[in-house]
Amino acid sequence: MAQILAFPQKPQDRLRAALRSLEAALTEQKEAVGALRGSLAALGGAVSGLETRVQDYRGALAGTARELDGARASARRLEATADGWAKQAP
Repeated sequence: MAQILAFPQKPQDRLRAALRSLEAALTEQKEAVGALRGSLAALGGAVSGLETRVQDYRGALAGTARELDGARASARRLEATADGWAKQAP
């Protein structure tokens, strides 16, 4: 069977009950905000680390592009040399 709780009769008692509920809610909210701040700080650290890794990756890609440009130029020179030799061959 359900138990019926008595509602405070006096205005002061109702006010005290409301203030206790408010204090409990504020405490819970403070804990939630603290947890949110902690999560945001962790997210900020993760994003910062990701940004660093992306910059490193971009640098590696740029280096690879330079190496490929050099290899392409060398291949073109070799191709031109081979074409010259082929034209000179009897």
